[in-house]
Amino acid sequence: MEEALLKEQLLKHLKGGEAFTPVSELLDKISFKKSGKRPLGLPYSFYEVFYHMVYAQKDILDFCIAEEYNTPSWPKDYWPGSNTAATKEEWQALQQQFYTDQEALREFIDTTDLSLLDTPKHGKEQTIVRELALVLEHNAYHTGQLAIILRLLGLL
Repeated sequence: MEEALLKEQLLKHLKGGEAFTPVSELLDKISFKKSGKRPLGLPYSFYEVFYHMVYAQKDILDFCIAEEYNTPSWPKDYWPGSNTAATKEEWQALQQQFYTDQEALREFIDTTDLSLLDTPKHGKEQTIVRELALVLEHNAYHTGQLAIILRLLGLL
């Protein structure tokens, strides 16, 4: 019963809105055109931070459930090569990837035969709850950065 309650709480936090604004609300406030603009004094754009979030979330998901897993190169693989997506379609695909991976994480957490203290598929000493906490922490941290970028761009 305690594990079921913990899973329920993790699912709530994964969506956002408990301690930080849901990413979906921030994405609704920025256009493709403005997503690549770096506010004065910041070394990154909304797109760059969001890309990093999506990549890191996918990496942790793959670490937990993918049949094969290769450790990405830090920091090269975790950040895009430019400050904006090449096309509007690429920007939209990145957003869809975020939601698809969030849904996969929710399904993974909600698996009834899964213990949060189990080791992820490609883990050694890690636990599933540790990996999920990393996603929550990382997304919350960068969601704050996205909000700041929106504010500096005059969109929030």
